[in-house]
Amino acid sequence: MERVRAEVKSTPCARPARVLAIALLLAGGAAAAPVRVVSQTVGTDEALLAVARPDEIAALSPLAHDPEFSAVAKESAGYPVLRVGGDAESVLRFRPTVVLCADYSRIELVSQLRTAGVRVLVFDRYATLADAYDMLRRIAAELGGGAPARASAVIADCQRRVAALQRRLAGVKPVRVLTPSTYGLVPGEGTTFEDLCEHAGAINLAASLGHLRGNAPPPGEQLLTWPVDKLVLGGSSMAASLAPFRALPPYAYMASVREGRAVLLPPWVLGCVSYRRVDGYYFLARALHPGRVP
Repeated sequence: MERVRAEVKSTPCARPARVLAIALLLAGGAAAAPVRVVSQTVGTDEALLAVARPDEIAALSPLAHDPEFSAVAKESAGYPVLRVGGDAESVLRFRPTVVLCADYSRIELVSQLRTAGVRVLVFDRYATLADAYDMLRRIAAELGGGAPARASAVIADCQRRVAALQRRLAGVKPVRVLTPSTYGLVPGEGTTFEDLCEHAGAINLAASLGHLRGNAPPPGEQLLTWPVDKLVLGGSSMAASLAPFRALPPYAYMASVREGRAVLLPPWVLGCVSYRRVDGYYFLARALHPGRVP
């Protein structure tokens, strides 16, 4: 350090860049490297875009541009995306300082990124809106600067919108719903769909009547006795969304399927794990209670 001080004194005509570099050393070190974030999942895409500056986003998930899975397909259009099924090398080519993953990200990918010296944030809670707020805060804390303030503003807006929706739905009769699946599972307690129902004036029969936990197999023929008022489907065409279930037991024998008693949501809503689920609350509430949510 004394050598650096002596050099500053002996070079009064040093170039400005050199003087700046030496001044930074005297102040405690070189300038911090810029933050470069790669998001590996759709949920973290949505949160990252809400709190980061554009220059801090290095790449987004392979599904970021797909409106079927992503709530931010339009907002993400200008950013590069990772290759589907890519390995650590495909992530590292974006020179990230931070990578955002989930507990369902490949274990070997997370391990390889950490071995390469990259900081990895792994998110493992996303069933509730509180979990979504935590995601925003953690990403914002990692970014620093103005990101925490942006996260606080997003959360405050979500809280305002949720409170407004609950006032509109006060005293409404809940609609009994089920969201069927061709994958042999239905969402019960502790799922994002249960959270969606709780905020939109609906009762998820898989949780309340079936007592299913997480995404679990439906109870076969017992499903036919459930008093389903409406099915909740994702898609842009009611006919196309109902078609698989009209030929799939036991759904094919349910009155709600035969009679087409269903509501349609943008497909990304049913898989949303970020704060954008608040939009989903409004979509479902409007579909089930159009007189209350214009």
